[in-house]
Amino acid sequence: MQDSKNREEKASGKSANSADLVKSTTRRLSPEVREKLIVQKAIEHFATCGFSGSTRELARQLDITQPLLYRYFPSKEALIDRVYDEVYQWDSSWEAMIKDRSAPLQARLVHFYTSYARVILRREWIRIFVFAGLTREGINDRYLAKLRERVFIPVIAEIRHTHGLAVTSGKTINEKELELIWSLHASIFYIGVRKWIYDLPVTEDIDALIEQMVDAFLNGSPHVLQQIDNDLGAKPRLS
Repeated sequence: MQDSKNREEKASGKSANSADLVKSTTRRLSPEVREKLIVQKAIEHFATCGFSGSTRELARQLDITQPLLYRYFPSKEALIDRVYDEVYQWDSSWEAMIKDRSAPLQARLVHFYTSYARVILRREWIRIFVFAGLTREGINDRYLAKLRERVFIPVIAEIRHTHGLAVTSGKTINEKELELIWSLHASIFYIGVRKWIYDLPVTEDIDALIEQMVDAFLNGSPHVLQQIDNDLGAKPRLS
């Protein structure tokens, strides 16, 4: 009985010592490491609570004081901007994938969208993007503008080139063309919404699902683009 009590006391002592060691180590972190930890925890915090999540609670989770948090990020806005930049990084190789005419268009789009999906179909990516759209007007505009310029316009241009349709300057896109490419892009984004917003099951074979989506899209899009050209005639395009 006494031996059991001694073991419990030793275990309790070890636990307390471990906790003290963690706190002590945390206090000795270099500024660069601490800043990285703050950003990582902030990503998790805002993905769970949205941007209404308090910096006081974030500091508590990090086991630091709120004033110390503000030494690294002078305002909540500055921290949110950093989180956004950290989560929504852009892979410049994606643009090359789309435009590489040495490969068939379907293979290029499957390659691009499977690579893109591995980045965006993550809990923090989907949830923060949705929270940002709902509560922080304009914050998603930079990313959406990049998407339009670097993905939507090039994809439409490549479909036109592949199927011998009228080719544009590659710098503009018509509203109907924009809706056409959104039909594919939004379907892939919605896989993440189903999983991380609605908590619904999704297939584990995301690559196969994307291949199916791209195949369906490319089977119909040339006809739709031809119809758009016929309907619009000489009407001006959107810039």
